[in-house]
Parts: sequence; C-alpha cells; structure tokens
Amino acid sequence: MTGIDAVLIQIRGLEETRLRAWIAEGWVRPAQESGQPVFEEIDLARCRLILELQEELEVNDAAMPVVLHLLDRLHATRRQLRRLAEALDRARGAPDAS
Repeated sequence: MTGIDAVLIQIRGLEETRLRAWIAEGWVRPAQESGQPVFEEIDLARCRLILELQEELEVNDAAMPVVLHLLDRLHATRRQLRRLAEALDRARGAPDAS
C-alpha cells in the first residue's frame, strides 16, 4: 500500500491537489489508515487512467463520472463473462484455460 507522496512520485504529472479532488469526487477510492488515504495498485491504475482521460482525451470534469461509470460497468461485465465461460468449461468437463 502506498501513501499520497509515493503516488505523486510514481505518477508523473499528477499534483496533490488534483489527486485530492479526485478522492473528494469519489473517482478514486483509496483505503484509509489513521485518517490518511492508502493506495493499492488498482488505485494507481485508476489514477493513471483518469490522468490519461483528462490530458490525452480531454474528458472534462463534468463528463468524467459518466466515462468512469461506463468503464467500470464494462470491466464488471467482462469479469462476469469470464466467470460464466469458466463455469461452462467446468460443466463440460473441459480443462481450465488458466
């Protein structure tokens, strides 16, 4: 787990005020320890995604919640489909593709 300072070192171009705004907006949801945010690798990936969406694809703050929601739904659907495919493989007696 990583604190804010380490996140800022790892993600070039990200400023603390921007990161704290993302947390306040609920775009990034790090765990809390002793009242301070602590980030896991999934949180870092989300920060990189948001930064890319804002800087490279010019997604504005008003559109960001919609874009993030759609991406979250897409990932959830992919996970469900993967589990379904694995269950079907098991039901057929096929070896696990892992």
